Amino acid sequence: MKKSKLGSYGTMVTLTFCLALGGSLTWGLPSSLAVNDEFGATGIEEFTAPATQDFAADEREEPVTAAAEAIYVSPNGSSGNPGTIASPTTLAAAIAKVSPGGTIYLRGGTYNFSAPVTIERNNSGSAGQYKTIAPYGSEKPVLDFYAQAFASDQRGLQIFGHYWHVKGLEVRGAGDNGIFIGGNYNIIENVETHHNRDSGLQISRYSSSMTNIADWPSYNQIIRVYSHDNFDPDNGEDADGFAAKLTIGPGNVFDSCIAAWNTDDGWDLYTKSETGAIGAVTIKNSIAYKNGQTSDGNSTSDSDGNGFKLGGDKIAVNHIVQNSVAFQNKKHGFTYNSNPGSIAMTNNTSWSNGQSNFAFDKGTHVFTNNLSYSGGSSDKTSGTDVDSSNVWWKNKKSTNAKGLVASDADFVSLTPSVTRNADGSFSLGNFLKLAAGSDLIGSGTPSGTNIGATMP
Repeated sequence: MKKSKLGSYGTMVTLTFCLALGGSLTWGLPSSLAVNDEFGATGIEEFTAPATQDFAADEREEPVTAAAEAIYVSPNGSSGNPGTIASPTTLAAAIAKVSPGGTIYLRGGTYNFSAPVTIERNNSGSAGQYKTIAPYGSEKPVLDFYAQAFASDQRGLQIFGHYWHVKGLEVRGAGDNGIFIGGNYNIIENVETHHNRDSGLQISRYSSSMTNIADWPSYNQIIRVYSHDNFDPDNGEDADGFAAKLTIGPGNVFDSCIAAWNTDDGWDLYTKSETGAIGAVTIKNSIAYKNGQTSDGNSTSDSDGNGFKLGGDKIAVNHIVQNSVAFQNKKHGFTYNSNPGSIAMTNNTSWSNGQSNFAFDKGTHVFTNNLSYSGGSSDKTSGTDVDSSNVWWKNKKSTNAKGLVASDADFVSLTPSVTRNADGSFSLGNFLKLAAGSDLIGSGTPSGTNIGATMP
């Protein structure tokens, strides 16, 4: 989790395996994607996205208002233009101009930046009037920061304000974080962030002068975001898919997100003694796979490669992880990472990770209906096994205290498959889906609940 400082950055590559339309593509935001264990293209499935967590109206999304302000931006816009569809302005000018309740519409194309795009602290919407950045129609805007140097102050999109809704963008190539959130009540939705030189998306305080947790970023929602191939070239141990760490307040939620092929971890909720405990984070309906190296093989000996890393420095924080999946990560699938608190782990599935599928060596964690199968080493599960409802991988066998034993036959397929659609929703298809007749169906708690995650 140490911050990157200096270095250089590699080139983009053409890939065919990962979350893309069938066939080869050069990294960009695909309308849909599919991968399998050979990482060849497969078919695309349509499905209904998993529901997001219920929030109070003023914490979830802005209402639709009549005659809302609209400002139009294009890659060749001018800051002196009024921001009409016929005379578009720049993104920076639109951010400075838009009023609460207004929307900045980005025309499709590539926007090249050599410095961060910043939403300042005094630039905020309100509970009923979000400021929105969105694509124009079905067009695809790409914020490209490859021209930045590799340095900790060279982020891509920085959101220090409150009540912003950013959706439908691709952010790539930043010298540090692709997206950095330091404000409250922001929504990031259906965004792809990749090939950045630190974490793809990070939530942390925006100023080191903020030493009180009450001032740290809180109640942000990260929904259907795909973060992949982030790599810090100095040591490879900083670039996570998602980082909500060090200095964050309560109420931050990740829902239906994908973290894959990042050199460090899929999720990093690290804490350290200098700044103390952070607010509890909720992660649900999400997947982490193949973390520990990039899709083209970039990695270092310092790359951790956990799917979900949930702590640090022996500081107790009671995070919540629900209905999520970790597979084929370099190290652990889910790890407490020295967090001695009471992490609530409910209906998660972990399969074929390099070390333990579940690594919770100490603490009073609460485990309900989790499924572990075929790990690199035995699970560590310090805490409460609620109603003996968890199936753990121990001594090369997957079983629980009630005598259930899992085998390959309990799954429709153990061939990895991930499909991502244009709206950011995803499906695993038959991968890790419980087969008809499996004893794991309905054997959880309360009675009738399945063991493991249920994905679309």
